[in-house]
Amino acid sequence: MCAAKMTEGSLHVESCKAPLFYRQAEPATGEVNLSILLLHGIRFSSENWLNIGTLETLAKAGCCAVAIDLPGFGQSKSSVAPFAVGELAPGGFLKQVCVALGMGPVVVVSPSVSGMYSLPFLFQHEALVRAYIAVAPICTEKFTVEQYISIQTPSLIVNGDQDAQLKEVSLNNLRKLANHKVLVMKGAGHAIWMTQPHVKTNTRHLNEVKNMNII
Repeated sequence: MCAAKMTEGSLHVESCKAPLFYRQAEPATGEVNLSILLLHGIRFSSENWLNIGTLETLAKAGCCAVAIDLPGFGQSKSSVAPFAVGELAPGGFLKQVCVALGMGPVVVVSPSVSGMYSLPFLFQHEALVRAYIAVAPICTEKFTVEQYISIQTPSLIVNGDQDAQLKEVSLNNLRKLANHKVLVMKGAGHAIWMTQPHVKTNTRHLNEVKNMNII
């Protein structure tokens, strides 16, 4: 594995009054074979992806990984979103994020509350989503069966077998995606990335992505 280059910055999105904070990790060689956008849940931020080693792990595997603080969270607290938690954000929101970051088609990792951002992005801008990794996201019930089966993007549905919050609802809806795999993490709750040993979880998720033939 190569070394990782870590940077921080901010970006502007039209619908937000203040900049969004992000952390980026990429191979020190500059040779990138995959771009990954990491979102987060309601009690978390980009800092969690940094602390558990996900950013570094992905960069050392040859990926450019960017973790953003969504509006109202982490170091983006002053960037209040014009939509409430649980409402669908415009699909163009994450499109603007990717354009501002100079990222091409991305693998989107979307836990919990970030579903309100990632799902509209997937349905409205599928060509910009190289793969979709859904970790019990919210808002899955807001789309029709026809919308789900129309999506051909490779999708990995990740759930913890101890998740009492969103596991069943999220899984039942996401299973309608035309091209998906399901990964159930034993002994994990809703916040899988925090309750599983990070090295094991990161490696396994990365291997699943490789198995989806997108690397």
